[in-house]
Amino acid sequence: MLSGPPVTSTARADQLLERFLSGSPRQRRSLLVQIEQRRGELLPLIPDQLDRLDATGDDWAAGLLVQLLLASGQADDFLARHPAGWLAVGSAAGLDYTPLQQHLMQQQFEDADRLTSTLLRQLAGPGAEQRGYVFYSEVATIPTVDLESLDRLWVCYSRGRFGFSVQGRLLQACNGQWQLLWPRLGWKQDGRWTRYPGSFTWSLEAPDGHMPLVNQLRGVRLMDALLHHPAILQRSLVASVRPSG
Repeated sequence: MLSGPPVTSTARADQLLERFLSGSPRQRRSLLVQIEQRRGELLPLIPDQLDRLDATGDDWAAGLLVQLLLASGQADDFLARHPAGWLAVGSAAGLDYTPLQQHLMQQQFEDADRLTSTLLRQLAGPGAEQRGYVFYSEVATIPTVDLESLDRLWVCYSRGRFGFSVQGRLLQACNGQWQLLWPRLGWKQDGRWTRYPGSFTWSLEAPDGHMPLVNQLRGVRLMDALLHHPAILQRSLVASVRPSG
């Protein structure tokens, strides 16, 4: 439990921002309305705060601050300092995740989802690129650092609501029962698969784990391989012991 008085509407902007950044996921979500309402006061404080935060993690509070800054139209200095995006991501396969980070920073989730599928095919190898989809047997060869990078980007810029590790955590909550997972992700309703792309929700209003999309029409083996890849499995286990939001 955090010490100190609760944040009120009359708290200084720096106090509100500090309370938000140091709070649990649940406490942060309770402050989102105030953060949105007082964004004008918070904007001058955001660049310095981002410099103090860990760009090698996946803290969604940082992702939210980046998105507030970009939405303000006052992000020229920030973009000049972070042309590849604020979050530091790596690739053992030599891939450039800058375009994906840019889409996610701008909440262009449909574009980000399509690009994630392209990147997964590139990571799986020439065969996957040629056929246009990934075989489940190819997932094991995908470098850990790359799957971690993809997942961290989605988690950071979705308020912790999207990403493979989120899907993995939800599968655990469903006791590994796929038929229970699909409705929770919003991928299946009333026994019918959600129609792609028009019926998917490409915004933060989507259910937790709604993105990125993994095509289930050929069965669950690819999704199973992704969620049980050591990189994602470890991140799902870590997420499952964090305080819930």
